[in-house]
Amino acid sequence: QVQLVESGGGLVQAGESLRLSCAASGHTLSGYAMGWFRQAPGKEREFVGGINWSGSNTYYADAVKGRFTISRDNAKNTVYLQMNSLKPEDTAIYYCAARWTNWATRRADYSYWGQGTQVTVSS
Repeated sequence: QVQLVESGGGLVQAGESLRLSCAASGHTLSGYAMGWFRQAPGKEREFVGGINWSGSNTYYADAVKGRFTISRDNAKNTVYLQMNSLKPEDTAIYYCAARWTNWATRRADYSYWGQGTQVTVSS
């Protein structure tokens, strides 16, 4: 069983940066692809980006491409989401999720989820 805990959320102004962390316990993340999703009030949870098990391949939603970067440190059992040039429309609860081997864009493809961390971007 993989347990995931996100951290690093907070309140920032537009244009600023935040780095979210997703730490795993109970099982090594080696072999697992990781995805980041977000859910704004009144909206569906949407895919933000994903990274494969080795970190050699990443993929991003168009809305965040060029601003967000996903990385991982398997030795620390942690995945990161670096968010730059934040916009008010990035305000949401951010979730990390794990699935075996390669990333996917659908929520249903992920087996394990964290509890989420709130990111609020003021204008």
